[in-house]
Amino acid sequence: MSAVYPIRIVLADDHELLREGFKVLLKKQSEIQVIGEASNGLELCALIEKDPPDVVITDIKMPKMDGIEATKLISKNFPHIGVIAFSMFNEESLVVDMLEAGAKGYLLKNAHKDEILDAIKMVNEDRTYYCSATSAKLASMIAKSSFDPYSRAKPVVFTEKEIAVICMVCEEKTNKEIADKMNLSIRTIEGYRDRIQEKIKAKNGAGIVVYAIRHRIYKIDE
Repeated sequence: MSAVYPIRIVLADDHELLREGFKVLLKKQSEIQVIGEASNGLELCALIEKDPPDVVITDIKMPKMDGIEATKLISKNFPHIGVIAFSMFNEESLVVDMLEAGAKGYLLKNAHKDEILDAIKMVNEDRTYYCSATSAKLASMIAKSSFDPYSRAKPVVFTEKEIAVICMVCEEKTNKEIADKMNLSIRTIEGYRDRIQEKIKAKNGAGIVVYAIRHRIYKIDE
């Protein structure tokens, strides 16, 4: 099913300057329409009751009701709405809590505009999005949590070389390091990564890591 544009979004954050900056960032994007904003989880839920958007981008730490509790309510009452957690770099455990509450992805607050647009589009398509700056530690935490974006997915078959690339991505090796190890060109490795991401419907390396750990392709130390 093709996406309907513009994608209607609501932004929730207790910092007005951040909300204003976010709106300026998306102002010229014809595919995105900001239809409302809230300063806390209670306001967010009230807004959604009146006019449900397609996507919600919400801060995690907010007064009156935080993003985790708001996400639980949204997921229960409006399961078709895609929620993206907006987080600081040091909120790893809270990111996991947000995903378990029903968020379909997360972004760091300093994410680039293009990444924000990618996240909105993917979550609107009921796909999962992990910030490109996701650490191996956070990817591991997500994979070991109760959050499972692949519960409805069909099993994926990988070639031996694809599995080798997946394992080295999990070990945080660069494309050059993987290419040197496999005696292949960097462009070839990039092609492998693109095919792997397409197979599992991931956008970046973090998605590969979560998938690999979740499906026991790559084992981590407990």
